[in-house]
Amino acid sequence: MSHKPSEELHNLARTQWAALQETLQERSLKPKERLALPQQEMPSQDPLERRCNMHEVALGYTEEQARIEAERCLQCPTAPCVAGCPVAIDIPRFIREITEGNYQKALGVIQETSLLPSICGRVCPQEVQCQAPCTVGKALKDTFASVSIGRLERFVADRAAGSSPAPQVKPETGRRVAIIGSGPASITAAADIRREGHAVTIFEAFHKPGGVLVYGIPEFRLPKRIVQDELATLEAMGVSIVPNFLVGRTRTLKQLLEEDSFDAIFIGSGAGLPKFMHIEGENLVGVFSANEFLTRSNLMKAYNRDEAATPIFEAPVVAVLGGGNVAMDAARTAVRLGAQEVHLFYRRTRAEMPARAEEVDHAEEEGVIFHFLRSPTRILGDQDDRVQAIEVLEYELGEPDESGRRRPVAVPGSEYTVPVNAVIVSIGNDSNPLLTATTPELETNRWGNIVADESGQTSMDRVFAGGDIVLGAATVILAMGQGRAAAQSINTMLCENHQT
Repeated sequence: MSHKPSEELHNLARTQWAALQETLQERSLKPKERLALPQQEMPSQDPLERRCNMHEVALGYTEEQARIEAERCLQCPTAPCVAGCPVAIDIPRFIREITEGNYQKALGVIQETSLLPSICGRVCPQEVQCQAPCTVGKALKDTFASVSIGRLERFVADRAAGSSPAPQVKPETGRRVAIIGSGPASITAAADIRREGHAVTIFEAFHKPGGVLVYGIPEFRLPKRIVQDELATLEAMGVSIVPNFLVGRTRTLKQLLEEDSFDAIFIGSGAGLPKFMHIEGENLVGVFSANEFLTRSNLMKAYNRDEAATPIFEAPVVAVLGGGNVAMDAARTAVRLGAQEVHLFYRRTRAEMPARAEEVDHAEEEGVIFHFLRSPTRILGDQDDRVQAIEVLEYELGEPDESGRRRPVAVPGSEYTVPVNAVIVSIGNDSNPLLTATTPELETNRWGNIVADESGQTSMDRVFAGGDIVLGAATVILAMGQGRAAAQSINTMLCENHQT
């Protein structure tokens, strides 16, 4: 998909909106007319310019674009989009408010079930969640032609930024809840628990709160000021955030419950232990996990060489291994850090990539070179044990595996080498074993994830869990859904205990 200049999209939307307004002043649109409205493209920075900066790529809808896109919604009585949203936002209702120009009311509808609209509107994969069952997309036989729910969510959140009051909090109950981690699951749980009047303390291992939203997602995709604004809302509600506090080392779960008198604990510490391929050469100088590479750039601002003290490895030719959103983030960050070439290797085809199509498009526009049906067999080094090249094996697709994607099958004898100076491994994460290692009462599965039921209850009394620590590496909105479910269970438990 070729990039269109923002001004061109703005001018086109002004013309379309002017024509549409004339019709709307006379009557409502018929369903066929709504289906005929053009989906509004997201304005974005020019690829050649954004390659050299960390500013946000997607620039957001103009008011005209948002109004046109909102008019595409059919306001289906069955609202299949709501069923596709892990936190059940009343999507038709907030879109209807946009069509009437009530942006603050639209935001209020979203905030009934989500405290993070600015974040979710940017990073959630709506195309496989709320937009997947959209009637518009089905009618047009194209999921990517569905109503752009995420972009509309971002529009109202950005439009009302700073003007929305913190959610109301009920009278204090005297109950205390500890939240482990400060990512999306924890933020959601903290907000819902605090609304009920319980005291909430978030314990964060890093020196800055925000979890994966801060250390994992680059500035050009999610500006950190937005995360800080959301955390400020929590603090305005009365939530306490304690950084540099590693639960399992600073204090154990048992100590929090038995000595520090917390009535319940929610664990939302995420999945931060990177996986490696276990191939020859992974210990060479110049091989990094995507976690370390992105944390240095995102959290420690290593890209800001004039002000940041954190070093980051600079290489002219970089190889990124993987096909998910984190791989795209790593590849696009490497471009911005000055790599002359960035090669991404994925052992299936583009159609099977788990990364969002939009992120893949952006990476291609920025010059990332994709190698599909390829995977490295070993990393080669020079006499100083520095990365010199990777050996790559070709694949072809076989029968589908348990994920439903066609299984990659190696082509014997197809190995070849590609000269590179650095390798970033981005093939997923496991749960950090520290917390479970110091708490044998917590049941885990074979991948090290905490076992929790649908309500978030773990094998340990009064301890709940949700997000990536339970699901494995998942999406922001799925983590939020689990945080919400656990918060409801905790609130119910505390209410029942209070009554007895």
